[in-house]
Amino acid sequence: MGLQSVLVQLLNGLAGASTLFLVAAGLSLIFGVTRIVNFAHGSLYMLGIYLSYSLVSRWGGSAAGFWGGITLAALAVGLLGAAIELVVLQRIYHAPVLFQLLATFALVLIFKDAALYVWGPEDLLGPRAPGLGGSVGLLGHRFPSYSLFLIAVGPAVLGLLWLLLKRSRFGTLVRAATEDREMVGALGVNEAWLFTAVFALGASIAGLGGALQLPVEPANLGLDFSAIGDAFVVVVVGGLGSIPGAYLAALLISEIKALCIGIGDVTLLGTTFSLSRLTLVVEFLVMAAVLVARPWGLLGRAQAPARNAAEIEPPLRPADPWLKRLGWSALLVLLIFPILGREYPYVQVLAVDMLVAALFAVSLHFVMGPGAMHSFGHAAYFGLGAYCAALGVKLLALPMGAAMLLAPVAAGLGALVFGWFCVRLSGVYLAMLTLAFAQIVWALAYQWDGLTGGSNGLVGVWPSPFFASKTAYYYLALVVCVVGVLLLRRLLFSPFGYALRAGRDSPLRADAIGIDVKRVQWAAFVVAGMMGGVAGALYVFSKGSISPEGLGVGRSIDGLVMVLLGGIQTLSGPLVGSVVYTWLQDTIARNTEYWRAMLGLIILALVVLFPQGIAGWVRQRIVPEEGT
Repeated sequence: MGLQSVLVQLLNGLAGASTLFLVAAGLSLIFGVTRIVNFAHGSLYMLGIYLSYSLVSRWGGSAAGFWGGITLAALAVGLLGAAIELVVLQRIYHAPVLFQLLATFALVLIFKDAALYVWGPEDLLGPRAPGLGGSVGLLGHRFPSYSLFLIAVGPAVLGLLWLLLKRSRFGTLVRAATEDREMVGALGVNEAWLFTAVFALGASIAGLGGALQLPVEPANLGLDFSAIGDAFVVVVVGGLGSIPGAYLAALLISEIKALCIGIGDVTLLGTTFSLSRLTLVVEFLVMAAVLVARPWGLLGRAQAPARNAAEIEPPLRPADPWLKRLGWSALLVLLIFPILGREYPYVQVLAVDMLVAALFAVSLHFVMGPGAMHSFGHAAYFGLGAYCAALGVKLLALPMGAAMLLAPVAAGLGALVFGWFCVRLSGVYLAMLTLAFAQIVWALAYQWDGLTGGSNGLVGVWPSPFFASKTAYYYLALVVCVVGVLLLRRLLFSPFGYALRAGRDSPLRADAIGIDVKRVQWAAFVVAGMMGGVAGALYVFSKGSISPEGLGVGRSIDGLVMVLLGGIQTLSGPLVGSVVYTWLQDTIARNTEYWRAMLGLIILALVVLFPQGIAGWVRQRIVPEEGT
């Protein structure tokens, strides 16, 4: 492709940067003041384009109708954001940060099914913008006039936000709250109204970003996840809370994507590489590189090196006698479960799904709870284990047992490499780096057709004849799950586990007494990855196939929901959360078309009623002085 074509693609990148910035700016603004990682921000972007479609379609194609619809859609999304903050978030500001994330994830499920109910499942493409439907000649190519308009929108919104934040009393309060929320409250500022106003402003900017895409991109139900993923990347690369950083990051990522498309294929040493295929993962490569070199983002500020003593978690103690009796009773029920459910074969399939989910959730909890390393990409190790076991059978013709043994090895090696970088970060930055590595693995699985089967995945991966029956495979999954859970529990009460928790609660003191905190965390990362790989191996033989969705963002989110729903401060939490979540998901999905909304409402109710998780709530009621 010639130089002129590359330059045109770079112009397209500028238009894309404006859209990315509009979504990320609102997210960064909300996080800077409220400290909430709003997972529902992508849903607000999606609703912006859907609402603008309805309004513009109703009012006709005139300039007043089009731009009036765009403006009203943005304002409506802003009002919705204010309602979310007033009705939901104000109730959980004092809950742990991850539970706030769980609440906003529940909103994602609700909004997705609401959009499905109102607008249906089909893609909806709006009309062209009046007066901007043509194109202009640039560098020997025709360039859309509307794209030139979008290029100007980003800097214009950036300038308006700068004026608002630097030249108004509201902006002064926002900047003060970003620096020190407690001091702002002590000075008499109504924090509640400030938070609501900021949330409404951030939501309206996201709604505007979606509405402006009406002539360019069809409204569809997948926009929420794609938008929030891109927005998180931009915010983290730019630096949390930095609006100029968000614009710089959006510009950097969009131009690199455009450059990959513009250059196309590259031949090196006789091998042709398609750079255009990197567009699926290039933003995550950029994020990983930036976070490794500058952990707080391009224009962000360095984080404090240690946690506050007030954040120390309750100590973990061996289970009380009543809890041990409950555990043995549950195990007995699981052992005779195939007999009880003999007439309902599907129940055994669901039970295997619960066991796989339990092992996956417990492995994630191992790094999130005792290790305080929040991972948004734990599905990478689940997928690595599943793919390795499947390839062992399909490619190497290994028996099932040998293939399953390869799964934790592959997942552990992946965790060994990724964990070396991840343990050097903390908080949201660590979580986003785990997401970046998971997306890189997903892109490899999605595009490596010759090895992984590409988007179709690998099929025909069934267990050996001895475990071919549902009952036999259920008992295999039960044994592997119980052994895995007990092994992780035993590690937590070993010297290694005590060192891991010491590094979580007081890294400076732990370092002072000779504990290599980073090395211990790195080892925990590998252990959790290996156990996640075992869960992946159980999954692939239970389903007979594995596809890139098995290590996608959705799988990681499911793990997070399970851990948080049960309670991150208890060892039994991930077990309870995985069983409840898997059962709810299966039961509701089989009984209603709008199962996501029902599941979201249930999760939202559980978060409000049990801010410490289900198992955490039980612990507080029964043994308030001890851990479980």
